[in-house]
Amino acid sequence: QVQLVESGGGLVQPGGSLRLSCAASGFTLDDYVIGWFRQAPGKEREGVSCIDSSLGITYYSDSVKGRFTISRDNAKNTVYLQMNSLKPEDTAVYYCAADPDYGVQAMCTMRGEPPNFRSWGQGTQVTVSS
Repeated sequence: QVQLVESGGGLVQPGGSLRLSCAASGFTLDDYVIGWFRQAPGKEREGVSCIDSSLGITYYSDSVKGRFTISRDNAKNTVYLQMNSLKPEDTAVYYCAADPDYGVQAMCTMRGEPPNFRSWGQGTQVTVSS
């Protein structure tokens, strides 16, 4: 059974940093593309960053490029999202998702409420506020 568990959210001041974790079980990272998505109140869920571990390919949305970094630790079967220079508009619930059938850009730009990927985590709240 494919399962994802996010952690690492919290309250941070503008300009601060957080690192989110997405722990995977039931599959290995090399077999799936993993994506980070976020959803703010009243807004559609949007792709933030995606990674294909087997190919070493990553994708970032324009809104986070240069500030966020996605990475993985295959030994821990975990994907991370390092978020720096956080802004109030980054406030959202952050979810990770996994699917074996998409490339990184296709996954991260998929629309839907939410997109029908193989698995989603439960989400972790990130609040950027002074």
